[in-house]
Amino acid sequence: MPRRRFTALALGFAAFSAGVAPNAMAASKPETRLVSCGAGNCLLISGHRDHAASEVRINGHAVPVEGGKGWKVRLPVDTVRAWSAPLARAVDIALLDPETGTQATVQARLPIGLLGHVTDLAMLEIRSP
Repeated sequence: MPRRRFTALALGFAAFSAGVAPNAMAASKPETRLVSCGAGNCLLISGHRDHAASEVRINGHAVPVEGGKGWKVRLPVDTVRAWSAPLARAVDIALLDPETGTQATVQARLPIGLLGHVTDLAMLEIRSP
């Protein structure tokens, strides 16, 4: 009897995994990192879209991207700062599907301290229990 329960549980998990795994992969979050560009720094944002023709918007602004389904864009840090709320920790990335007109929005975390204030640390105290 315990063997039947295990088999039923394994079959149920396999069916659940088969249904969930493709959707989880399609919803991967975009990545961000700071890179050098020209005389300053840029934020490199990269991600995946289902259709190469989908429009990419960063914080509501349409941006030209490089690539097809795997896309990337470089934005000067000053532009990201102008398009973001003060001390923002993420940017909103919207993908507009040209066939259906639907829009999917996700957030991409910014590198730590990119739009924040830098404070000098005068002292750090670490204690062990």
